[in-house]
Amino acid sequence: MRVVAVVLAAGASIRLGRPKQLLEYRGEPLIRHAALVAAAAGCDETFVIVPPDSFAAELDGLGVTRIENPDWKRGVSSSIRAAVRAADGARVLFTLCDQPLVTAEHLRDMIRVDAPIVATEYRGVTGVPAAFAPRFAMELSALDGDRGARSIIEAHAEHVVPIRLEEAGVDIDTFDDYLKL
Repeated sequence: MRVVAVVLAAGASIRLGRPKQLLEYRGEPLIRHAALVAAAAGCDETFVIVPPDSFAAELDGLGVTRIENPDWKRGVSSSIRAAVRAADGARVLFTLCDQPLVTAEHLRDMIRVDAPIVATEYRGVTGVPAAFAPRFAMELSALDGDRGARSIIEAHAEHVVPIRLEEAGVDIDTFDDYLKL
C-alpha cells in the first residue's frame, strides 16, 4: 500500500506572534527540519501543507511536494482535507511542523505497523504523529475548523495501535516553548 507522509505546516502561529515555521532548530527552520524528518521516514511521497505563496525557499531541494492550502485560515482541518485529497487513496502519516523532537525512526516504526490507525502516545494522550488507513479518508475530510485528527483517533480507539514517544509532547506554541528546546 502506498504511504504518504504529510507535514502540517500551514498554521498561523497566533500564540507565538510570528511564523513558527521559520524558527531555527539545529541550524534550520522548523519547517525544513520537519520536512527532512518526514522524507527520511521512507514513505512513497512526502507532502508539506503550507499557506499560499509561502516557504518555497525553505523547502527547496528536498524532494518533497509543497501543497498550498488556500483555506489555511480556517484551521488545521483544511490542511488535513488538502492532504487527504492529494494522497488520493494512500495511507496517510500526519506529522507536525512544531514537534521538532519527533524522529524519522519513530515515523518509520509507525509505518511498519499494519493497523487501521497508528498514533503516538505521550504525556497521557494519543495523537500525532499518526497514520491513517485509507478507510478514514472521509472522516478526515469531514473535520471542520481548528480540529485535528485526535477526535478520529479517540472515536476509533479500538483500531488504534499506540507507539510511545514522550518527546512528541514537546511542541512549539509560544516563545517560551521554543526557549525550552
